[in-house]
Parts: sequence; structure tokens; C-alpha cells
Amino acid sequence: MLRGINVGGRNRVSMAELRELAAGLGHAEVATYIQSGNVLFTSPDADCDGLADGLEREIARRLTVRPAVVVLSGADLGQAIAGNPFPDVANPRCLHAVFRRRAFDPEAITAIAGAQQRARSKGSLDEAVAVGRTLFLRTPDGIGRSELAAQLARAGVQADGTARNWATVTRLMAMLGADGQGADATGAGGRGRMARS
Repeated sequence: MLRGINVGGRNRVSMAELRELAAGLGHAEVATYIQSGNVLFTSPDADCDGLADGLEREIARRLTVRPAVVVLSGADLGQAIAGNPFPDVANPRCLHAVFRRRAFDPEAITAIAGAQQRARSKGSLDEAVAVGRTLFLRTPDGIGRSELAAQLARAGVQADGTARNWATVTRLMAMLGADGQGADATGAGGRGRMARS
């Protein structure tokens, strides 16, 4: 997953170029979903950080933009979906997942709690819960007006992650197959890979 591309006319990247670039790195069964930098592919390489680093370097070299990249395996994505602390949210656009390369450390957890407390003091009903390396953000009134999202941004909690709404998260899982090993994303050993921003 690529962070911050095709937003407000900045960091323009075509999905066709992104697919070509990923295929040029030796990834197979490359597919993209919408314009926000969701790339699905297979690779015999199980090192998600190494895959992300390679994509970042090649994107910077060929496309002259420098988005952060987070790579998850299909199993990683499935685990994040299973760990969703807000399974009863009816509108998938009111739930976001911020994916990072690393789990949230105690300092980040404290920053999330502080941001939530500040947002609540302003009347916000939004909630944020960190599970492993995913931050789940429930925003009943939408992300655009979310005081908690603004507080988290000020605290830098999301700086090295990339957010997707729940509709996108579940669509990516469907593209991978229910077990993360579908026909659109199978590699050596059946280990699906997904890159994201």
C-alpha cells in the first residue's frame, strides 16, 4: 500500500505504471485496486519490509514520487480483519485501518490515548484502538470531520502508516481470496502479498 498518492492532485501515479513497475521487480499476478495505491501481487520473497523497501526505491527512481510503502501478506491482512475491535460498525466508510510496518510501541499507545482524550474533551465520539501494527479508527460522523483524526495527525501517530477505509480493506481481502491465498495473489508457498501506501 502506498501512502499519500493521487490526493488533491499531488503525487500523481497511474495504476498502469504501478502495475508495470511491480511486474518489473519480478512480482507476479500484479493487480491494483482504485487510485489510492493498492497493489496486490505474489512473490516468493517472504520479507515484507524488503519488498516494501524495493518498491519505495523503484517508485522514487521511475515515478519521481516518494510515497511510504507498507507491504502485508494475505495472512497479515486477514489477521487485521479478524482483530477489528469495531465489528458492529454498519457503514464501512466510518471505520478506517491505519497499517504500519511496525507494531505500536508504548509511547505511541500513550499518544493515541492522549489524542482520544483531547478529542473527547471537544465532544468527539470517535474511538481509536491499536492492535499490533494496525490502528483502527471509528468515526461515526466520517473521517473528514473527525476531531480524533486531527488530534492523531497532530500527535504524529499515523505518520509512518497508511489508512484505508473498511470497504477498501475488505475488498482487498476479497481480491486475495477469503484465506489470503486466492487466485489473484498466490505465490510460492501460497503466500499472498499486498503493497499499500
